[in-house]
Amino acid sequence: MNRRLKKLLLSWRVLLLILFLTGSIVTLYFRPLTFGIDIAGGVAIVAQTEHPVDQKTMEVVVDSLQRRLNTLGLRDIGVEGQGNQIVLIKVANVTSPEEANQIKQVIESQGVFYMEFDGVIFGSGKDIVYVGPYEIKPDNSWAVPFRISKAAAEKFAKLAKGKAGWPVDMFLDPPTNSILVVPKSIYSLMNSTAFNAQAPDAPFLIKRIKNALNITTVEYTGQSAEELKKLAGGKPIVLIDVPQSLYENLKAANASVKYVARPQGVDDKTLVKQVLGLYGPYSLGEGLANGQPQTNVQISGSASNRVTAEQEAKTVYTVLKSGSLPVKLNIIGMQFISPKLGEDFKTQALYAGIAALIAVLLIVYFHYRRWKIAIPVASTSLFEVIIILGTAALIRWNLDLPSIAGIIAAIGTGVDQQIVITDELLGGERATRITRRAGSLRRIGRAFFIIFASAATTIAAMSFLLVYFVGTLKGFAVTTILGVLIGIFITRPAYAEIAKYLIGE
Repeated sequence: MNRRLKKLLLSWRVLLLILFLTGSIVTLYFRPLTFGIDIAGGVAIVAQTEHPVDQKTMEVVVDSLQRRLNTLGLRDIGVEGQGNQIVLIKVANVTSPEEANQIKQVIESQGVFYMEFDGVIFGSGKDIVYVGPYEIKPDNSWAVPFRISKAAAEKFAKLAKGKAGWPVDMFLDPPTNSILVVPKSIYSLMNSTAFNAQAPDAPFLIKRIKNALNITTVEYTGQSAEELKKLAGGKPIVLIDVPQSLYENLKAANASVKYVARPQGVDDKTLVKQVLGLYGPYSLGEGLANGQPQTNVQISGSASNRVTAEQEAKTVYTVLKSGSLPVKLNIIGMQFISPKLGEDFKTQALYAGIAALIAVLLIVYFHYRRWKIAIPVASTSLFEVIIILGTAALIRWNLDLPSIAGIIAAIGTGVDQQIVITDELLGGERATRITRRAGSLRRIGRAFFIIFASAATTIAAMSFLLVYFVGTLKGFAVTTILGVLIGIFITRPAYAEIAKYLIGE
């Protein structure tokens, strides 16, 4: 190994490229890429508030929709506020227009919120007059103050007298007037003190939802579809974590049925809460069990750390506000993409990327007539793409078509900047060896001044898209900015060292 090659390989710029390239390959091996709905399949819905709202109201709308859609048992839900009127909802793995329409109906509905105690509904969303900001105390206890109507306060006072510690339940969009068919483990859980707060003698959850919401819970013991349809008597049937063949048989029997699969890693208690839209149960405080109506009440709790306390308090705050969204939403656009079409998009994007790299290789070769320049330029672009993908996998960024377009755009931008470096170096090729060495730093500096200026304008333009643009072009902005930053800090400096070596600096 000659001295110049050894110096090149030990250059910190080349070593940095090797480090990031190796790290990206390892990351992609252990953490595969995740894709957006336009590749993985799903539905994208654009909703608009009936009038402009401030940032705080938009946050409530976003959180409320996220929780409301979670009650459907959906996965990979993304809800994002755009500006002061637009809400973008993305739900991956939605396989039919019927599912998309169900999501649309949930978004446009104002939601149904119930407050229940001892099997009696004492208030609904319309009874929540005001929800105050939540408070986190130094000991990690939290409280969410709110005000209920006088009628709800009087009804609750009669129910709660002398029952301190009893469970207070809140429901958001529960499956009222329905039949729940559940496995033995869930049935036993609902028919125990697991949901009784600090009052083991209070009615079990299975009885509370029957009395308050007319939800009958049935343990699945192998009943046929006809038996369950007859038992339901025309009511909707909700199947929870039971054989999916039962769902198909009930559909064939023209029953009104919904199937809820158990998401990976979700335990029985969490699954019950998701299906019922249940928040709580919260333990009734001593101050509310004296039989005196109180319109100003609060829900409180404590956590092991401040982050958890913040999450719990925000959940309660959002649920209280979710009974009725602070502003009505109207659907102004919906795009449904099948997984098969998404697979075609993924293949086409791969072909486009390969074609772009081949085009770069050939164009650079025909320009310089030197493979020792064309191959490093194309290889550096490939390395840049791998590092971008590795970073995306590391941060769990969902790649969509605009994101992939941003990566391809980054290839073009990178090639332009590498040509600037190459031209600067070739500009002094005929000078004496001593002159070339003396002017190397000056010429590379001039090239990087152009590169940094170009990068700054690109990042400024993409930042505008990132902050203000409505829609999926945010993915284009993110990957373009990522590509520019990786280029100017990692791949361009390394290419400059490699080019100096190959051109003879």
